[in-house]
Amino acid sequence: MKERWIVLFVIAGALHAAETPTPAILFLGDSLTAGYGLSEEQAHPAVVAEKLSAAGVSYQVINAGVSGETTAGGLRRLGWLLQRKVDILIVSLGGNDGLRGVDPASTEQNLQAIIDKAKANQPDIRIILTGMQMPPSMGAEYTTAFRELFPRLAVTNGLRLVPFLLEGVGGISEMNLPDGIHPNAAGQRRVAENVYAVLVEMIGLDVDEIED
Repeated sequence: MKERWIVLFVIAGALHAAETPTPAILFLGDSLTAGYGLSEEQAHPAVVAEKLSAAGVSYQVINAGVSGETTAGGLRRLGWLLQRKVDILIVSLGGNDGLRGVDPASTEQNLQAIIDKAKANQPDIRIILTGMQMPPSMGAEYTTAFRELFPRLAVTNGLRLVPFLLEGVGGISEMNLPDGIHPNAAGQRRVAENVYAVLVEMIGLDVDEIED
């Protein structure tokens, strides 16, 4: 599949502001980030960009979500993506690892490598990690090990954590496409709220209420 990543402008012409470039937020993820089955504008990075713009905050939001992406694939792509300055990296990977039955220890190792590579490349980068969970059909031992790796990485590396990216979406039919896996437009808006709640704390935005 041809790789596609999307740049969304919160402020028009941001790339041309050479002296004071607009800070950038990079979403590194899989089909949940890419907005599988939806338009680019309906994917949650675009919704987050709209929320930031409405709040009067200038950020360039880059959607680097690729359907089917794994933590190993994200690690391979990261160096290329970080050729430009990135202020905030939001890592939403691991779901495809889990659905493929990848050893959670391997997933954790890859995510740690992503974190280390990002910090080595850009020491001032700030990182948000989004947690993921597996369905009970994967077995209690596997689902527990998988769920616990995300908060452990966040604590070890001093990262902000979205506890569960699909909170309020996963397993809820009206929030998902007919496949029962990928969020529909309403589901993506809820995912955006989950991310935005953590993001505004990181950037120090005084928002009392997150609007739909």
